[in-house]
Amino acid sequence: MTGVNVVALIVLIVLFAIVTVMGFLAARWRRPDNLASLHEWGLGGKSFGTVTTWFLLGGDLYTAYTFIAVPAAMWATGAVSGFFAVPYTIVLYPIIFFFLGRMWSVAHRHGYVTTADIVQGRYGTRSLSLAVAITGILATMPYIALQLVGIQAVLEVTGLGGSSVLARDLPLLIAFAVLAAYTYSSGLRAPAMIAFVKDGLIYLVIAVAIIYLPLKFGGWHGIFDAAQAKMAAPSAANPKVPTGIFIPGDATYWAYASLALGSALALFMYPHCVTATLSSKDRSTGRRNAVILPAYSLLLGLLALLGYVAIKAGTKPIGLDGKANPQLVIPQLFEDHFPSWFTGVAFGAIAIGALVPAAIMSIAAANLFTRNVYKAYLRPEANDAQEAKVSKIVSLITKFGALLFVLLLDRQNALNFQLLGGVWILQTLPSIVFGLFTRWFHRWALLAGWAAGMIYGTVVAYGFCTLCTTRSFANPLAIVPLLGRAGYIGLTAFVVNVLVAVVLTLVLRAAKVSNGTDLTVQSDYFADIGQPGVLRTVEESQPIR
Repeated sequence: MTGVNVVALIVLIVLFAIVTVMGFLAARWRRPDNLASLHEWGLGGKSFGTVTTWFLLGGDLYTAYTFIAVPAAMWATGAVSGFFAVPYTIVLYPIIFFFLGRMWSVAHRHGYVTTADIVQGRYGTRSLSLAVAITGILATMPYIALQLVGIQAVLEVTGLGGSSVLARDLPLLIAFAVLAAYTYSSGLRAPAMIAFVKDGLIYLVIAVAIIYLPLKFGGWHGIFDAAQAKMAAPSAANPKVPTGIFIPGDATYWAYASLALGSALALFMYPHCVTATLSSKDRSTGRRNAVILPAYSLLLGLLALLGYVAIKAGTKPIGLDGKANPQLVIPQLFEDHFPSWFTGVAFGAIAIGALVPAAIMSIAAANLFTRNVYKAYLRPEANDAQEAKVSKIVSLITKFGALLFVLLLDRQNALNFQLLGGVWILQTLPSIVFGLFTRWFHRWALLAGWAAGMIYGTVVAYGFCTLCTTRSFANPLAIVPLLGRAGYIGLTAFVVNVLVAVVLTLVLRAAKVSNGTDLTVQSDYFADIGQPGVLRTVEESQPIR
């Protein structure tokens, strides 16, 4: 990689400029009389239909870093660390079909904006709500940082960089400033509008690549042979073990399955996924999307195979620092084997693919802070306009924090903390999802279970690594107690969480300890637009209680 790919850079800049204009114009899209409320700024007026929600969720779930990291993992170490992302997204959709309708209904009936709002309304306790909110914020921050890492990878392969901080980081700073500006101005409407462009470009780029590249390199038979040979070769770090795993064997079944199941359970606990869901206009929109979103899983599977294509192509992802960086493998593959103008389109798709989820994530984290920290503890009398103002400011702060994370720490640390965030966010599932169906669990038992899962997951992730020797939090796998095999730390922590919650619930219910006040009733979980108390835009007269 030498010099700047001028043509690709120009195409990238033009595409970036187009979506920037769209981001600012989005404030006029379905504009209400007043944007100064979380329901309008943070949830787009709760007015998005099936198509818009599909693009928004697709842009939200399948991020720029997904399109960088999944094939990079396939290229580096094979199927266990890479391809598990495909079945996990397939397993995900039946799970969310089960509870999204209930979540939407109770949120719209009571004017809830976050999952922590739902937990507070269900159990009447700010402590459990605060635990859910803080976990969501902490898990989201490194996720935002990884989107910026995705932009960095594209810029680096384009040839932008240098020894000075200014030359290396100025393009990223500009992208950050633009993202922050139009998110502040337009709220959730900005990523919703841009998602149409992002997803269209991604589909185009992957369709061309998955047809053209195998034809160029002699077909899939040769590609798979090359990948199998690389995975079977001795590892450069430890010649006693192979480089990776081409097809998972008996010893890795549990690792593969637990990663897929745990990740599927965790994904819709992330605040940005819930935010995109609650922005839909009726109860059925989220459930319809659970049926049609697997189209993105097909896209992801094809994208993952490009990691094996890069092995056959002999792609060398060398960064501007002269070191190998697997995260550059897909940008470098396009740089090496496509015309510069199409390479620019591919880079634009990845960069725009970072802007959409980063915007939604920052909005979701800001909503959590505003509703469940600021309003709950600092200013309970805050009105709609004050909530919106605070959320806008906090969205800027979260982006700035993610930017500092990327600039001050190396990329591997950003990835490690995102892996830890996945372990953490899974521990909120019992409080959020179980509460949508039953109030049998005791609020203090759920809080204790959350704490047990958080502590277990963090300690094990810090002190154990099956595939690395120097980095804490660098691997999501650890030996599962009683099973004796490596499995996903987050799923094991979740089991600990549920066991603690069940045992303590039995004890507390036997002791007749108060379980708080439930502000919801059964009919709230089946409400839909047009029914009493369920409006397209919840007004100030229906605040969170």
